[in-house]
Amino acid sequence: MHLAYPVVLSALLFCTGLYGVLARRNAILVLMSVELMLNAVNLNLVAFDVWLSKAAAETLHSGQALALFTIAIAAAEIGIGLAIVLAVYRNRGTSDIDRLRDTAEGHESDGPDRGDPAAEKAEATA
Repeated sequence: MHLAYPVVLSALLFCTGLYGVLARRNAILVLMSVELMLNAVNLNLVAFDVWLSKAAAETLHSGQALALFTIAIAAAEIGIGLAIVLAVYRNRGTSDIDRLRDTAEGHESDGPDRGDPAAEKAEATA
């Protein structure tokens, strides 16, 4: 099998993951898109390891070892990421990334802006 096939598949996987990270609003879907990107890297590592092992007399399989490290890092990332998303969901009631812009503890996101005179006037008359 030619090296171009897994490399093209890996590029498609990576681009799909990149689109998911940039276009999604849900934090869980963003984490899944990051997993797609890491799997594309794993596919490249293994494909280039097999391709280079045909040319070398001694095979170290360093690409496969690096793929195992990437899998371990991805598992830790998804575990910590899900824990953070669940904690934010319990506190805020949403996992929408656009609505989680202000994460300071004392910040009131439902109130009017402090620099807006029309909002201050409406608040004073109410």
